[in-house]
Amino acid sequence: MQERLLNIIRRFSERRIVIVGDAIADKFLHGSISRVSREAPVFILRHDKTETLPGGAANCAMNMVSLGARVSLISVTGADESGSEMRAKLEAAGVDIDGVVVSEKVQTTTKVRILAGHSHSSKQQVIRIDYDAAPVNDAGLREALIDKLEKTIAAADAVVISDYNYGVVDAQTIEVIRKVNVPVLVDSRFRLADFTGFTAATPNQEEVENLIGAQISSTEQLETAANELKQQLGYRALLVTRGSGGMTLLEADAAPLHIRAVGAQQAVDVTGAGDTVIATFALALASEASFADAARLANYAGGLVVMKRGTASVSAAELEHSILSSDG
Repeated sequence: MQERLLNIIRRFSERRIVIVGDAIADKFLHGSISRVSREAPVFILRHDKTETLPGGAANCAMNMVSLGARVSLISVTGADESGSEMRAKLEAAGVDIDGVVVSEKVQTTTKVRILAGHSHSSKQQVIRIDYDAAPVNDAGLREALIDKLEKTIAAADAVVISDYNYGVVDAQTIEVIRKVNVPVLVDSRFRLADFTGFTAATPNQEEVENLIGAQISSTEQLETAANELKQQLGYRALLVTRGSGGMTLLEADAAPLHIRAVGAQQAVDVTGAGDTVIATFALALASEASFADAARLANYAGGLVVMKRGTASVSAAELEHSILSSDG
C-alpha cells in the first residue's frame, strides 16, 4: 500500500484541476498585549503585522499547486486591497488566475482573525471579523464567469466545487460542470443537498448531522446516515471527516472504510483543513487512485495541515515523508 500511495503522488504533477467556487481572503492580524485600556475593561493590542492568505476555494487551489498539480481557479473578487493581495499570492504560487473575474461591483469576502498574546508567547485567536460579499447577481459578472469556466473546464482531469455559500456557484454553473466526463468533487459548507449527481463529497460529521437533522452518536449510526445521504445525492462515494476520529469512506459495493487519524491527536489549527482534504482527495482520484487510496492520502494530508498555524497547505514532499514515516 505504501508504494501504491507514493506512486499516486508521483502522478500529481501530470494533472490539471479546475476549482470553481468562493475565493476568500484570510487576513491574520498579529499583535502583542501591552496593557488594559482605561476606556473599557479590554486589552490594548499593539499591532505587529498583518498578512493576507488565500482562503476558501483559493486555499484549495494553493493546496493543489503545493502538491504539484496544474490548477485553474474560477471565482470572483472585488477590485479592492484584499482581492489584490489574494490574487498576488495565488499567482506567485503558480495558480492560473485567468478565470478569476475582478469587479468593482463586488467586495472580496474577507475574514479577519485577530491573534493576540504576550510579546514572547504564542498568539491565540481572540475574535474573527467577517466581511461578507453580496451574492453574484450582476448579469455581466455571471456571464463573464460562465465564459471563463467553459473555456477552462474542457482540459480538466477533475473539477472541485468549493462552495462557501457566497454565490459563485449557481444553477447555471452546475449545468456547465455536469457536461464534463471527469471526477467532480464537492465541498459545500451549507448547500450540499443542491449538488446532486456528482462523483463524491467530503463533508465533516457535523455537516452530515445538519443534513439528516439528527445527531450521530455511534459508528453504526454514522455508517447508516452517510450511506443514505450518499444514495440521496447520487454520489459514487462520500468521505466523512471526523477530526481526531479520522475519516469514514462510504462507496458503492464496498464495506465502510474507517481510517484512523494520522499524527498528533490535538490539532494546532484546523483553519482550512477541509480545503486540504478535498484538494488531496480530488487530485488522487484524477491520478487514477481508488476511492480508498484517495481517502488514505487525504487523511495523511489532513493530519499534516492541522499541525500548521493559519491557512496552510501541504506539499507532495511532506505527504511522501508522512507516508514513509507512518507505522501503517
